[in-house]
Amino acid sequence: MTQEPTQIKQQPTKKSDGGLLRSSGVVSFFTMLSRFLGLARDIIFARVIGAEALADVFFVAFKIPNFFRRLFAEGAFAQAFVPVLGEYREKGSQAALRELTNRVFGTLGLSLLLLTLVVVLAAPALAALFAPKWYLNDPFKFNATAEMLRITFPYLLFISMTGVAGGILNSYDRFAVPAFTPLLLNMSMIFAALIAAPWFDQPTYALAWGVFAAGIIQFVFQLPFLARIHMLPVPVVDWKHPGVKKILALMGPAIFGVSVSQINLLLDTMLATFLPTGSVSWLYYSDRLSELPLGVFAVAIATVILPNLSRHHSASSTEAYSQTLDWALRMVLLIAVPAAAALMLLAEPILATLFLYGDVMTARDISMATYSLRAYSLGLVAFMLIKVLAPGFFARQDMRTPVRIGVIAMVANMFLNLLFVLPLHHYWQVGHVGLALATSVSAFLNAGLLFYALRKKAIYAPSRSWLRFMLGLLVAVAAMLAVLMLSAAQFDALNVSVWQQLSWWQRSVNIGFICGAGFGAYLAILWLSGMRPSDLRGPAKATSREH
Repeated sequence: MTQEPTQIKQQPTKKSDGGLLRSSGVVSFFTMLSRFLGLARDIIFARVIGAEALADVFFVAFKIPNFFRRLFAEGAFAQAFVPVLGEYREKGSQAALRELTNRVFGTLGLSLLLLTLVVVLAAPALAALFAPKWYLNDPFKFNATAEMLRITFPYLLFISMTGVAGGILNSYDRFAVPAFTPLLLNMSMIFAALIAAPWFDQPTYALAWGVFAAGIIQFVFQLPFLARIHMLPVPVVDWKHPGVKKILALMGPAIFGVSVSQINLLLDTMLATFLPTGSVSWLYYSDRLSELPLGVFAVAIATVILPNLSRHHSASSTEAYSQTLDWALRMVLLIAVPAAAALMLLAEPILATLFLYGDVMTARDISMATYSLRAYSLGLVAFMLIKVLAPGFFARQDMRTPVRIGVIAMVANMFLNLLFVLPLHHYWQVGHVGLALATSVSAFLNAGLLFYALRKKAIYAPSRSWLRFMLGLLVAVAAMLAVLMLSAAQFDALNVSVWQQLSWWQRSVNIGFICGAGFGAYLAILWLSGMRPSDLRGPAKATSREH
């Protein structure tokens, strides 16, 4: 009979050597490589499939399992699994820890296998749910969506198991391997686009098979590293194990709490199928670009602070808990505010530099994607704040608060979709911008309510130096924008017709110089305001003795 982990008399040790910053740096480095490789992937996509009908189909067929991936692999599962795993590490034996991971691996694996089989068999029904307009009026797109979904959806099974492996490695502070793993997805899809696509009558189907292969590759890649720390799971299906029951109980509400922005994006995709051809692709390309700072920095910081917050909570270190959140919020704002401002200003030249080549992507496609990118950029700060505010509750195994807030934000997003999309589509034929704008506004509502709840519950107490920090940040961003505008005017970067006449390397050099000048001005003003690299170090990092 399975027992709860027994208490072992030990106190967590403290490290105040910038461990959080280094760990975040490792995750950010590999995530940055993955995101830039993802940009290369999207550039190749733009040249191979552009924004045509089957491109819209592929992006829908890929977004559905990718959405569930963020729920199971990076979202609700991670937020439920990591705190429970940390609790077992703090209070239990190594045998109890292995027993938990074996049963989580087996139980989740069986559940996802059954879900995958159901979806593969019922792909047309799911396609009709997420692309209702195509089901009613476009049999070609609808049938292609169902076919591609059968190929792409099994990716969910393998990538979720990869998420289990990554959660175990992260709990042992092995952040590099899980952070590197997403590179394999981009490599697989680039291979599919460049090598496999010419062998298919419809090149888009090669991309779907690239997604399928990537799931298997990512899962197999992490297994040797689990074996190295003697934590390679042996799957056991056991729904009655107390740790499994606790994780499942936490997962249900966490699905809404952590993934509201993803649910909103999926709703956007559904509504975009009712808009003109190309709308799904415009949203995809603009969303991918706005996610670059989100994925590189906010997700990296959130990944690192969650196990540390869990340890602080287990050790009843309320001050260290608040300090960790305070550090995470500062780090996010240092990146989010200038990134949002720069994307707003340079949306069109950046998109043109990346995607405007040949006849597949047109100047109109770039213009339409520019509008939605600017709308997404408005909410970038909120998107990134949510990533570090939500773990403040999940590490305490409080799922109800972010769930309640998430539901409020999701309902608001649905209302705002109708409020923004209809007039923008009717008067200016840019209905897709309304979808992006509604997502951004609801993200601010979500982030604001999360912050309010953390303060109200006395979980987080801001440090006294926030006023000075924000003044320095805003002055630095203002200086950055001034330099960006002057540099962009020098290269006539805001005139896309002129920009289009340049070669890819001329555009790249020009946009690199513009962004580099702005970034240099930003760093210079931060330095003059008194900020130093030592200020970026995180608070004391709790670590457990190896059992």
